[in-house]
Amino acid sequence: MAFPHRDSVQRAVDLLAVLLPPDTGAADVERVLQAHGEPATTLSPSDLAKLREAARELRDVFAAADVTEAASALNRLFARYAGPPRLTDHEDGYGWHLHLDAADDGPWDRWLVTSSALGLATLLADRQGPPGGLCASQSCGKPFAHLGGGSPKRYCSPRCATRERVAAHRAGRHPGKP
Repeated sequence: MAFPHRDSVQRAVDLLAVLLPPDTGAADVERVLQAHGEPATTLSPSDLAKLREAARELRDVFAAADVTEAASALNRLFARYAGPPRLTDHEDGYGWHLHLDAADDGPWDRWLVTSSALGLATLLADRQGPPGGLCASQSCGKPFAHLGGGSPKRYCSPRCATRERVAAHRAGRHPGKP
């Protein structure tokens, strides 16, 4: 069976990748939202600032050293952002699904945290391990999710893994050089 929250977890990873660097703008975030099926929207400077803060808080889940730390980070997010669970269908073709926010049209930061935390918590419970991590590449550090089977990932992409292997190989042949 496919992981039911795959889309919300991947959306969280993609949004964090664009929200965490300070030099990205609202248009970058809007493009990611649209790429994940959200309707066209214009984010205000206040929306963007709140989304960046929410992204920094969500990053703690990916930075967790172990499953207990990840669960604690998720529980803090639920306590701060989530309302009572409710079922909704939005009449948008996605069918009935669980929401933890107070309204279907609530603030962007609350939506980002609650929908992401729900997916990440489900992934943690299914895997009985951290739902993701931060790229081990010192030049990257982007969050990633453990969505597939097999051993946990260390890098956000094959590109980062290859870059690190090449750098380690070169360092082995040329000590003291990057």
